[in-house]
Amino acid sequence: MSVKGLNSIKDLLSSNTYPGRGIVIGQSADGKNAMIAYFIMGRSENSRNRIFERYEGGMRTKAFDESKLVDPSLIIYNPFLERGTVDIVTNGDQTDTIYDYITENGEDGFAFVKALHTREFEPDAPNFTPRISGILHYSFEGKAFHYQLSILKSADGNPEVCNRYFYSYAPMKGIGHFIHTYECDGNPIPSFYGEPEVVTLPNTAEELAELVWTNLNEDNKVSLFVRCVPLDGSEPTEVIINKNV
Repeated sequence: MSVKGLNSIKDLLSSNTYPGRGIVIGQSADGKNAMIAYFIMGRSENSRNRIFERYEGGMRTKAFDESKLVDPSLIIYNPFLERGTVDIVTNGDQTDTIYDYITENGEDGFAFVKALHTREFEPDAPNFTPRISGILHYSFEGKAFHYQLSILKSADGNPEVCNRYFYSYAPMKGIGHFIHTYECDGNPIPSFYGEPEVVTLPNTAEELAELVWTNLNEDNKVSLFVRCVPLDGSEPTEVIINKNV
């Protein structure tokens, strides 16, 4: 079955020097796994001075060299949190907002949307970086899952207006959806525009990590996290790559 607007991750990344931070969610080509990829990039020394660090129940960004950390407010956060059969991945501290909302109110199918209506884009004028978020809901008994993506962004750079966009997906074999903070490099940097891009996915976490990492701009890439969750309930496979080692 053909999929309209299908893209190669390689082509999208290799042709864009600065997509910023990005989330990919979808289903492996063999249909056996749910897949997540999240990457960060940086142009400033402060943004580039980071690594991903996994811990029980989640993952944090951390300064690689603490002595060079200038302003942690928008660069130090939990990009990934697990809560039961729910995975949350975002480009900022809204990960905690979504997690806390579900913890306090339960997951009614709209918790992701409700939680993000309490947040808006980042206050980093003149870029007003969008907040991008994703959530996966698993049902291992039925070997199924569904996922949502979101972007909160200013109205063409107007800081007085926050537009919130939400997308819900049922999985398709070998298909993922890719959203990133920036359309391309620039000053100010233009926000991502349009719906999440439809991309092809491989079978394994290692393959997806290789595909993303090798095609991110060498100067600007910082860290990558890939998680592959078998729908039969067996142990997930994860890959973390940090440029700073």
